[in-house]
Amino acid sequence: MSDNTILSFNALQVANEQRNAYGLRYNDLARYRKHCANRTHRLRSSLKATHGKGRDFKKLPPLNLDIVKEGHLHLLLFEAERAWAYSQELIAHSLMPANEARASSLRHSATGRFRRSVSWSNQLLSLCQSLHATSRMSAANLVQVIAYTVILNGRFLRYRDDFEDALAQLSVARNLLDELAATAVTSRDQALSILFSDEIGPEIRYCAHELGRAKAYDVDGIVADLAPKYRNNIVENCVTLIANLHSEGQAATQSEIRKKLKQLTWENELVPVRNPELVDVLLKVQEAEARLDGREQGSTSTGPSKQPVKSKKGVAAYDTILLALSDAEELARKLSESHQLDSASQGPSSSSGRDIHFVHAYILYQLLMRRTQRDLLLISALLASQSGKGSSSAISGSAGSKTEPVDNRLFPAVVKLLDTVLQSLGQMRTLTVVDDSPDLASAIDARLSVTKARRCLFLARCYTPLKRYAEALVLLQHANIHVRETRSTLSLSDNDSLNVANPQFFPLRDADIDALEATLVADGLQYKRDWFAYNGGAVNADPQQYKKPLFFNIALNYVKLDMDHLLERAGKQPSPVLGPVTVQPSVIKHEVVPEKKQVSKAKVEDVRASTPEPEAPARGGLSGLLGGWWGRSS
Repeated sequence: MSDNTILSFNALQVANEQRNAYGLRYNDLARYRKHCANRTHRLRSSLKATHGKGRDFKKLPPLNLDIVKEGHLHLLLFEAERAWAYSQELIAHSLMPANEARASSLRHSATGRFRRSVSWSNQLLSLCQSLHATSRMSAANLVQVIAYTVILNGRFLRYRDDFEDALAQLSVARNLLDELAATAVTSRDQALSILFSDEIGPEIRYCAHELGRAKAYDVDGIVADLAPKYRNNIVENCVTLIANLHSEGQAATQSEIRKKLKQLTWENELVPVRNPELVDVLLKVQEAEARLDGREQGSTSTGPSKQPVKSKKGVAAYDTILLALSDAEELARKLSESHQLDSASQGPSSSSGRDIHFVHAYILYQLLMRRTQRDLLLISALLASQSGKGSSSAISGSAGSKTEPVDNRLFPAVVKLLDTVLQSLGQMRTLTVVDDSPDLASAIDARLSVTKARRCLFLARCYTPLKRYAEALVLLQHANIHVRETRSTLSLSDNDSLNVANPQFFPLRDADIDALEATLVADGLQYKRDWFAYNGGAVNADPQQYKKPLFFNIALNYVKLDMDHLLERAGKQPSPVLGPVTVQPSVIKHEVVPEKKQVSKAKVEDVRASTPEPEAPARGGLSGLLGGWWGRSS
C-alpha cells in the first residue's frame, strides 16, 4: 500500500542541532561519534532494519519508496555523520606527536571512513531525489540534502589535495546555501544557511590560495565566478530546482506569517546574527519587547492619571524580557567561548568568531540596559508610593514633603537599588562596544556620577533618623562633588547619545541635574538646623548633659560655653573651698622606707601638707579581720 504523505526532512537543521548538542561545539569528536552510533542502533531497531542477530550477517532488501519514512532518512544521515566524525577523529590523532610512528595508517583509515561518509550521503541524496520526483518532498528539503552532500564531497576532495575539483564543489554548495538564505521563510532557516556558508568560506579561500588565484580572499567573487559554470554539472536539474525553491518561498510568504527577526542595529550598523539558536532566543526577546511597548503605549493612552512609569505592574512587565535576555546572553557566551577554543586550537579562520563576540557584547548591553531601566522604574514606584502624589523625580529623589511621615525603611531600600544600578552601569562601561564609542562612554560615565550622587543623597537620609548629622552632611558634600563630575563629563561631548536612543534609556538633562543640586542644598540646610536644635552643633555631645540658654543662640551658635566659670565670675556661685583630704587606708602594708635625702624646707612643707595624719586609728584592714589577736579590746 503506497503512502503519499509529504516528508519533512531538514538535513542541515538536524545535523547542526545534533552537532551542537553532543560534543562538536567543543570539538569532542569521540562523544559525537558515539552518539551517532547509538542513534543509528535505535533507528534500526525502530525501523526493523537490523542485520540479524549473532554472527550471521543478513543483507537488507532494497528499500521501497512506498514504505519510506522520515526515520529512514535520519538513519542515512546519522550513518554519514558517524563516518565523518570518525574520519575527523582519526585525522586529529594522526597529527599528534605521540602517534608519529603510525600516522600514515591513521590517515589511511581516516580516508576510508571519509569515503564511507560520502557514500552514505550519496545514498541519502538519491533517495531524496526519488521522493521529490514523486512529490513527497519539497524543493527546500531537497536543496538542503544536496548542499550537505556537495559539502562532504568538496571536503573529501580537499582532504585528498584535489583543490580544483574541491573548489568547484564548495563553490556550488555555497551558491545553494545563498539561495536557501534568500528564500528562507523564517529567520531561523536563514541563519542556518548563513552558518553553513560561514563554515565552508575558509575552505574555499584555502583551495583558491593553493591554486594560486590572485584574489583568493574574495570568497564571494570566487563563488560568483565558478558556481554558474559547474552548478548544472554537479546538481541535476539545478535551474528547475532553484525555480521551484523560489516559488515555494513566495507561496509560504503569502500564506503564512513569517517569523522574521527585526534588524538589530548598533550605531547605524547591522548586528550580524548568524546562528539559528540565537535567532530563536532573540525572537523571544523581540516578542517580550513588543508586549512591553504595547503595554506602555496602552497605559499612556488612557490618560495622565494612570502613570505607568511609577506603577508596580510596569516593573513586573520587565521580568519576561529580562528572562529572555538572560537566556540569549548565556547562549551567546557559550558560542563565544566555543569560538575562542576553536581559535586557540586551529587559529582564526573566519569573521564569524568576531561576529559572535560582538553579538555577545550587544546582548549583554541590552540585558544591562533593561535591568537598569527596571531598577530605576522600581525606585520611582517606591518614591511615588511614599509621596502619595506621584511627583517624585527619578533624578532628584524627592520623596514628598517634609511634613509627611517618611518610612525609615524606604531610603535603605532605595540605596540597595542604586547599588544594583551602579553595578549594571559599571559592567556596561567595561564592554568593548561601549569603550569603542567615545560619546557613549562619556554618557555612561555621566550616569555613573549622577547615580553616585543620588546614592549619597539617600544614604545621608538614612543617617538622619539616627541623629548622625555629621555623617549626613559629609555624604551631601560627596554628592555635590559627583554632581560637578556629571556636569564636567557631559560637557566633553556635543550630544548625549543615550537621550536620543530608542528605546530611551536613563534620560539625563540639565533640568534634572539642577533639581538634584537644589535637593542637596535644601537637605543640607535642613540637616544643619536639625543638628543645631539637637545638641547645638556638637559632634560627640549628649544633649541631655548640656543645654544652651536661649540668649546665646544667636551669638554663640557653635561654641560650648563653660557655664560654671561664667557663674563664678559673675558672683552668683561661690567657689568651692578645698578642705583637708582624709585618707582611709583599707590595707596597711609594711614597706621598707628608703633612706631620706635632705630636701629644702619648701618641699618638706608641701609634702607634709599633702599627707595629713589621720584623726583616729583606722578600723579595718588586717587588724579588723583578726580581731583580738592584735590586742584589741572587745
